[in-house]
Amino acid sequence: LLAADPLANFINNNPTVVMLALGFLLMIGTVLIAEAFGMHVPKGYIYTAMLFSGVVEGLNMMSRRAAEKKKAAGGD
Repeated sequence: LLAADPLANFINNNPTVVMLALGFLLMIGTVLIAEAFGMHVPKGYIYTAMLFSGVVEGLNMMSRRAAEKKKAAGGD
């Protein structure tokens, strides 16, 4: 309950994080359906893909923030 406002502000300021979370849910749902049909998907693949996506999104957020600071400072 204490984290609701900061979390809502973070989500409102970073809509790409919402898309990333939806992608994670879709991936997990697909794996669950595959396992229901008897196919085994190694969890390492799932975790690696999620980690890679999270790192890329973090780098994108840092890049956007740096570009906004540069633009606010008068640079191109």
